[in-house]
Amino acid sequence: MYDKNKLKDLPQSPGIYMMKNNQGEIIYVGKAINLRNRVRQYFHSPHNLTSKTAVLVSHIETIETIVTGSEMEALILECNLIKTHMPRYNILLKDDKSYPWIRVTTNEEYPRIMMTREYKKDGGKYFGPFTSSFAVKNTIEAILKIYPLKTCSRQVISGKKNGRPCLNYHIGQCQAPCQGNVSREKYRQDIQAILDILNGRHPNLIRSLKDKMKAASLNLNYEEAAKYRDQIAGIEHIVEKQKIISNSKQDQDFIAMATEDEIGCIQVFHVREGKLMGRDHFFMEGIKEVAVSEVMESFVKQYYASCGFIPKEIILKEKIDDRETIEAWLNLTAGKKIEIQISQKGKKMKMLEMVEENADLALKQHLLEKRQKLERSQSRLDGLADLLKLETKPKRIEAYDISNISGTNNVGGMVVFEEGRLNRNACRRFKIKSVEGQNDYASMQEMVFRRMERAMKTQLPNTFLPLPEIMMIDGGVGHVAAVESIVSLYPVSIAVCGLVKDDHHRLRGIHFKGQEYPLKKATPLGVFLFEISEEVHRYTLGYHQVLRKKEMLTSRLEEIPGVGKKRREVLMAHFGNINAIKRANMEEIMTIPGMQKKTAQAIVEYFHRES
Repeated sequence: MYDKNKLKDLPQSPGIYMMKNNQGEIIYVGKAINLRNRVRQYFHSPHNLTSKTAVLVSHIETIETIVTGSEMEALILECNLIKTHMPRYNILLKDDKSYPWIRVTTNEEYPRIMMTREYKKDGGKYFGPFTSSFAVKNTIEAILKIYPLKTCSRQVISGKKNGRPCLNYHIGQCQAPCQGNVSREKYRQDIQAILDILNGRHPNLIRSLKDKMKAASLNLNYEEAAKYRDQIAGIEHIVEKQKIISNSKQDQDFIAMATEDEIGCIQVFHVREGKLMGRDHFFMEGIKEVAVSEVMESFVKQYYASCGFIPKEIILKEKIDDRETIEAWLNLTAGKKIEIQISQKGKKMKMLEMVEENADLALKQHLLEKRQKLERSQSRLDGLADLLKLETKPKRIEAYDISNISGTNNVGGMVVFEEGRLNRNACRRFKIKSVEGQNDYASMQEMVFRRMERAMKTQLPNTFLPLPEIMMIDGGVGHVAAVESIVSLYPVSIAVCGLVKDDHHRLRGIHFKGQEYPLKKATPLGVFLFEISEEVHRYTLGYHQVLRKKEMLTSRLEEIPGVGKKRREVLMAHFGNINAIKRANMEEIMTIPGMQKKTAQAIVEYFHRES
């Protein structure tokens, strides 16, 4: 519990505060104009706190502060710390993704068009962000069919040849500017046409192309007319899904939220130059008893801290605190004037109502899927408990497997399922130490023994707790008996089962207490046990392959004259990895005690020949 006497030592300056629990973990990050006054509010009136904040205060052990020069600096630091540490009691944005953009490299002599997930101020033109990479790829593909630009990064100078043309030229998908086949002026006209399409100025472009098509047709140049016809059809196909929703030609984001229980769904509609270009939704957790305005403020800060593009107008339904500070921060981040608008009437309000309705639909769908997953997990666990005649449903199940090749690189894997779902953070890998050769029984015993010993050493920070109700062993009667002999050494009650495979290494049944229970693949329990079996096999085999590949790389050193097993081990211990040895010169290798000049020269020459 935090010592309240320390509150008087807190600075009365703007900055951020980090609350930590007794394990030193950051559980909350906040900002304040006056740190002392803000932090005191958590302790002076405990009866006025929400239940979530009261729980937070009960876990505070220490509070650290960082003083900043202004409130805006504090806001920036707060955003960065929340994103880095993901504190448990902060409102967290679940989806942290980078959005696809269409990039036209207008800073190059012969520009290209491509998809990127990074927005840079590099002189190129960027369009987006879009919410679907599939749609972006389709758009680029359609544009390249109309205007076959170069897609390679080959440096091209007007009027000069650079190598031979690539396959794209021969199949009609590139004009081959590398061969001097197209002038810079003609190529730039195509680029300008593409920019017009992406900027929504396609009506003028289509009228111009129609005039050219008619002129070509009148001159009986039907091949040229057909080319213009195809270009017009392609452009219309690209722009037909762009919905005009505003006559302001402004870049805007409309943001609204729907809530239920402790989860909020925030929907963002991206409007670019008056057209709805895409939408997306995000989920915010831990918002019970939290004001909507506070949730929205937290979202705006987290979302635009990692968003590559910030529109000129951000339109919300609810007022948010620190609006001026956030606007100033956004202006600084975007390098232009950004306005946060609160709309309560008119066309913008109608748009927000539509966004809110979409958020509500997305949230209902999310909660439905969540309930269905929970019901499916519970059904699986009920079936397993009935099969093994357990009194209660198992909360934690662990599965174990061994992997080796003729006893080499002997490893084990433990995967963990909690409440019927895989918990990747709890999975562990073991390098078998006490067993030589191929002995799966002894290897399994060592792995389970080490797992149990780690769990029993409660004085250490323990990642092997809680203990499972069920251990599932990849194998039959012998494997189960080997593990049971280890588990029986401890005062615990753990059911040990065997995942029995057929001759084709497919799951056939489950062995428990001397009896094998056949499984029906189409049942929820059969699917569940198959997932467990496949996951533990994949996880363990992956570790074995990593070690084997590493050994194969290091054993290559023994191909070098003068390098045997001991010298290979010395080289690896000195440089750390084989890539460092590859980069080393004679002088660096000769710093190893006992290294002969002839051997060092052989090492350098070996990797020089390879490169």
